[in-house]
Amino acid sequence: MIPGGLCTAEFYAEVMAQPALAGLELTAVTQPGFGSTKAPADVSMDNYAGLMAGYAGEARSDVLVGHSLGANLAIEMAAAGLFTGPLVLLSPSFSRGDESTFLAVMDVLGRVPVLGNPAWTGMLKLLPGVMKKDMLKRLPPERAQALADIMGGNDPANCRRIVCRYYAYLDRHRALVTRLCASGVPAWVVRGDHDEIGLTDAERRELEACPQIRMVTVPDAGHLVLLDQPAHVAEVVLAASRFG
Repeated sequence: MIPGGLCTAEFYAEVMAQPALAGLELTAVTQPGFGSTKAPADVSMDNYAGLMAGYAGEARSDVLVGHSLGANLAIEMAAAGLFTGPLVLLSPSFSRGDESTFLAVMDVLGRVPVLGNPAWTGMLKLLPGVMKKDMLKRLPPERAQALADIMGGNDPANCRRIVCRYYAYLDRHRALVTRLCASGVPAWVVRGDHDEIGLTDAERRELEACPQIRMVTVPDAGHLVLLDQPAHVAEVVLAASRFG
């Protein structure tokens, strides 16, 4: 299980605690560079895909789950032939336009030599308060604060570099639905019914036309579907584990 940007393995705790997954061996791995982990020198999506494939191999993983940026890493792992098992993709972005306006703004600011690091430093200071308020809708106060603090505790220089290379990846692969479908890897694309990440009509039609892809819309859930509806996400993971 690969968490999203600025997040750590801790964000999967609610999903991993679901009774439906009690019979499975579960492993969540923080993408190096987020939380308190050290970022690699090469923070490209290609290098990260290789690193995460190594973790998946060590864990002998049969199913790969990714949320947000982690879902895009899972797509890249499949497209590069680094993972051939079923994928559970929680709210990935299939194009630059699907991403949040906020992240796009941070990418632009991050590329300004003098402004980049101060902009990320200021944003990370404000982030815990914003995220805690949002997560209080679904989590107890202590848990919401703990997860919000994890996001705010990221290194601004790491975030700046990683997001910059992530957008370079989106610009290089402008048709990620086609890339995912061409991989031949079975995948569940899971989105909340009020997900903040976009999905164009053309992307949806292509996903629905791809025989090995299943679309799942989770009610009463946004981009943080793994926190909004962990039981529903667990059922999808279980279905993927039984595939084939």
